[in-house]
Amino acid sequence: MQPSPFRPSIALTPGVPVDRGVSTYTRFAGYFEAHEYTGWVDESQSWKTTCYIGDWSPLAKFRLKGPDALQFFSDVSVNGFSAYEIGQAKHLSLCNERGRLMGEGILMRLADDEFLFTSGPGVPWLVYRHEAGGYRAHAELAGAERFIFQVQGPASLYLLEQVCGESLRDIGFMRFRRVRIGDMAFDLLRQGMAGELGYELHGRGEDAQAVYQAIVDAGRDFGIRRLGGRTKMVNHVEACFPTPSVDYLPALYGEDQKPYHDWCARRFRSMVTARPSTAGSLRFDDLSALYRSPVELGWAKSIRLDHDFTGRAAVEAELANPRRRMVTLVWNSEDVIDVHASLFREGEPFDPMEMPRNLLGCMHVDEVLDGEAVVGASTSRCYSYTFRQMLSLCTIDVGRAEPGTQVVVVWGTPGRPQKRIRATVAPAPYKRDNRRLDVATLPARFER
Repeated sequence: MQPSPFRPSIALTPGVPVDRGVSTYTRFAGYFEAHEYTGWVDESQSWKTTCYIGDWSPLAKFRLKGPDALQFFSDVSVNGFSAYEIGQAKHLSLCNERGRLMGEGILMRLADDEFLFTSGPGVPWLVYRHEAGGYRAHAELAGAERFIFQVQGPASLYLLEQVCGESLRDIGFMRFRRVRIGDMAFDLLRQGMAGELGYELHGRGEDAQAVYQAIVDAGRDFGIRRLGGRTKMVNHVEACFPTPSVDYLPALYGEDQKPYHDWCARRFRSMVTARPSTAGSLRFDDLSALYRSPVELGWAKSIRLDHDFTGRAAVEAELANPRRRMVTLVWNSEDVIDVHASLFREGEPFDPMEMPRNLLGCMHVDEVLDGEAVVGASTSRCYSYTFRQMLSLCTIDVGRAEPGTQVVVVWGTPGRPQKRIRATVAPAPYKRDNRRLDVATLPARFER
């Protein structure tokens, strides 16, 4: 595939060469990306068998440099920083005073006093807190002009070693360093958003298309796939990566956060500050029902109580007495098939199920019942071709969180026909976590 001179009339992500064979697009953070390239089934298999390249460049980037930079991140995040090295990355959770998430993302330590944070809603919250805090540190913002590509799957290391012309086996999990493709330098972070061995590339926008194309060209020998918007969220379910505005809402819609909400409306116009779109069977009177804490989403292991941070008292109390946990739900296949079959029967059918999952732009949340009691909230319903099962993530009462527990998911909008779908509680992540694979034990050549 060669870059095309075709100029689209919609704002495509600038780092990815335009493919004239793509006819449908998915919106992502103010830009549009290909909905699919080779089909969602084929693309969803790539990170288990070969590898993919995907584009996350539209995410916001917050760069902070100065003597108070580390103190700032310590003040606003639940994470610990007592042993945080240059070249190391962390997944940060950012809470308000009530211990509810305002956002989360990846923080990379570039130097003693310089850091790079990438996120969606987490970046506006950090800018807001930085402006109010009087810290001796200079902040810079960036968007799609800095590229973020992911290369994930069992072939990812081999492909990147070939295209970079050097061994990359010294890069440990959640570590990064500078590498090159030709004369184009970028930071290579080992992370694993697909739950597999994987890498994230951070570099200059002017190099983006050339870097992307070099990886695609070299990747043909490894069976690489380009990841479209229809498929990219499947791995968030299989590998359990809860996502803002999909699995939880940032806690910015209540009266207690009105100053921040109003500030966002002025400063971050691309950020949706009006009432978000929601769907599903879960009934609630207030959007706070869709707020979550880092404990509920499975990130308790990253919380450190060795420092003061925003929301510490609430987070500490929840650690001592958690009410809900993140699990996977495996939906009963016969019940799911009946939802689809209703489209071919007389009478009003059940709400259709998009495949492999609902589109972005609307938070779909379903009631989870034990008997008639609501015990959880199901999000990110997704068909996994790998497991041939309908899965979802679920924040559920701790008393019902043990694998094997039987519950019911209510499918369908209130006031329309609803289907009670049997479901089984399973671990989260559902897929085996291969992110921390010891690359020193891998053979010299990729073997499918």
